[in-house]
Amino acid sequence: MTGTPMTENAFNVIMAAADPGLVVVTTAEGREQAGCLVGFHSQSSIGPQRYCVWLYKANHTYRVALHASYLVIHFLTADDAALAHRFGALTGDSADKFAGLTVTEGPEGVPVLADCPHRLVVRRTALLDEGGDHVCVVTEPVTAHTSGPFEPLRPSRVGRIEPGHGYQERPDPPTERAAP
Repeated sequence: MTGTPMTENAFNVIMAAADPGLVVVTTAEGREQAGCLVGFHSQSSIGPQRYCVWLYKANHTYRVALHASYLVIHFLTADDAALAHRFGALTGDSADKFAGLTVTEGPEGVPVLADCPHRLVVRRTALLDEGGDHVCVVTEPVTAHTSGPFEPLRPSRVGRIEPGHGYQERPDPPTERAAP
């Protein structure tokens, strides 16, 4: 391949232009509930239907999801900036992100945010860890809920959210291929 080598700045400019909708992913294992803001997610198969979310390795939600069978992917609307900040800036290691919210119970105790009418209830089918700071959770949709068309909440609308965990907090070691 010819051309200039990729720079981090060029990559960041392209990714910012993508501006994907934000989601909150919730899960539970036993009595432990967890949830986090996710910007990396996508449909990954038409037949059979599959949806992937990438969870940050330093997050409490990632650690709970490793042992959980189900997740709920809540698609945020343009009016859900406060929810994005709550699930993006707080850490489940020291805060109850669900306090004060109306929450119902999904499969195996997974918290369902009642104020988020656009959601997928999914069953985990596979994990992919290629050595980066996120792990891909491949899921199979079990049910889908919506109240109709909506405008997604995008990163460009919420500004910078200071995450509950910094990139340096992810578990080591990286895979051999990803090592410097």
